[in-house]
Amino acid sequence: MTPEERLRDLGLELPEVVAPAGSYVPAVRTGSLVYTAGQVPMVGGKLPVTGKVGAEVSLEQAVEQAKVCALNAIAALRAEAGELARVRRIVKVVGFVASAPDFYDQPKVVNGASDLLGAVFGDAGRHARSAVGVAVLPLNAPVEVELIAEID
Repeated sequence: MTPEERLRDLGLELPEVVAPAGSYVPAVRTGSLVYTAGQVPMVGGKLPVTGKVGAEVSLEQAVEQAKVCALNAIAALRAEAGELARVRRIVKVVGFVASAPDFYDQPKVVNGASDLLGAVFGDAGRHARSAVGVAVLPLNAPVEVELIAEID
């Protein structure tokens, strides 16, 4: 089953690549690696949820927003690679979580992105990862995700 077929089975559709909010591009290829820029959970040009996780944003909401970030990163990856069937492996995921001072479940939030990548890419979606709590993210987003993928 291809990643595109898995997306359809999950009832998901890749969005258009989110326009950069600054002086950068959504993804860059060097050799066999594609690096995506950090993706916030934009849906239709808007952030559906804003604020800090553990304060204005619940853990459950943040997990869902991490999935949206991963979906946006997959869209940027496809735009650079041409098709998702070229992905040999998701190598690394970095998730940033805008966290209230007493919130410590950043790994649970970023699991939303990791689980989606596993569902879409199967064993090739297993990756190394960092889940980092930060004070604030661009546009007051609760989560941001970037990834590195190996393609053929």
